[in-house]
Amino acid sequence: MDLTDPGQPAQRLLARQLDEQISAAFDSERRLRVLDVGLGRGVQALRLARAGHTVTGLQSDPDLRELFEKDLAEEPEETRGRVRLVTGGSEDTGAHFRPGAFDVVMCHDGLLQASSPGTTLAGLARVLAPGGLMSLLIRNDAALAMHPGRAGDWDAALAALDFPERTGSTLRLETLSRGLAGIGTPLREWYGVGIFGSHCPAEEEKAERMLAVEERAGRLDPYRSVASMLHICGVRGG
Repeated sequence: MDLTDPGQPAQRLLARQLDEQISAAFDSERRLRVLDVGLGRGVQALRLARAGHTVTGLQSDPDLRELFEKDLAEEPEETRGRVRLVTGGSEDTGAHFRPGAFDVVMCHDGLLQASSPGTTLAGLARVLAPGGLMSLLIRNDAALAMHPGRAGDWDAALAALDFPERTGSTLRLETLSRGLAGIGTPLREWYGVGIFGSHCPAEEEKAERMLAVEERAGRLDPYRSVASMLHICGVRGG
């Protein structure tokens, strides 16, 4: 799914889910300290900065940093003043930030790139304040064959069925749920992202209907279990 375009379903669903979790965890007037690890194009980071929150982005890729800086340069001065960009990878949080420095920690790409997801998770939890929200987005390794299979791409479906065993992938809901509990940030909610499609229709009315279906199905079993990606939310000390 496209995680760079703010208009595509993944980012629009993430925005709604994040807002729901933030509203449940914090007072509506509170200005939050947000860390976005593996920033990418920073779609959610910029959105939260526009809403008045202070945002720090952690990004190691110089090309992605440059793209984000170009996007940031187009924002009003007030928004730009709430954003800080730090060079580093998803496993570098301990080198840059003190314990409990953030109210919200987002990692929507970094776990896929991390050589040790468990170590990365522990670092994310360390910089999260008590009661803080952790938002993770992972590829749904338990259902990789669903979407190529539905498209009739049988070679890709067969390869997807073999992928977890071939790579020893650990990015599964059950594994992450145990990991979050072990670092004092237990799972509070999880959603499916990308159940029926990856592109919004051009007509806004149809796009909204698609998003309404995706949003509702993303909360329900068995639909969310076969989504392309999983949005996993935990609360520090929750």
